[in-house]
Amino acid sequence: MISVPRDGAAAARAGLERVVRAGGVVVFPADGVYGLACDPGRAEAIERIHALKGREAGKPSAVMFFVPLAMRELISTLGPRTRDALAALLPGPVTLVVDNPERLYPLACGEDPGRLGLRLIEGPLAGAGVAVFQTSANPAGERPANRLDAVASAILTGADLAIDGGELSGSPSMVIDLTEIEAGGGWAVLRPGVLSSSELARRLAPSRGR
Repeated sequence: MISVPRDGAAAARAGLERVVRAGGVVVFPADGVYGLACDPGRAEAIERIHALKGREAGKPSAVMFFVPLAMRELISTLGPRTRDALAALLPGPVTLVVDNPERLYPLACGEDPGRLGLRLIEGPLAGAGVAVFQTSANPAGERPANRLDAVASAILTGADLAIDGGELSGSPSMVIDLTEIEAGGGWAVLRPGVLSSSELARRLAPSRGR
């Protein structure tokens, strides 16, 4: 285990990078709840995560980034309205579902490779140089954990590394569907969260004005 308060954020970032690049699974602090992370290109690691959660195989998950530069390839495939929307909402405690014309990260997309969930978060792991397949670190159907000691013991022992980031807010990310915005359409809130409807509309107004 790596503790951010005890060992520092740099050690936590290095541990995350090392285990993900080796094909392992990490329990880590996201911005609201603890998550499970692995290399989004490694099917065997993703299968381990599904097994640890008791989660249906093939269910879509978000790809999480910790530094904007790591999103460069993905962003280059998106249209200008979608890029504006990402700039208005990220980083933050949101998951954005975007059109995925190049079918990037197909293992995270589930049955529809044309749609991709993505995240860019702040916090102690910001700056880590890997993208990860991520989902909350709780058995399927149960409440996500906001402390490492609240994560199910089977998940903790089944992971290759656990990173303790202290107590988090307990709020999962807000999920916003942006797949219609490029064609001049609107957006849909799939899971409410930190942004009010008015604040979301304010931030996304320039994206629709192109």
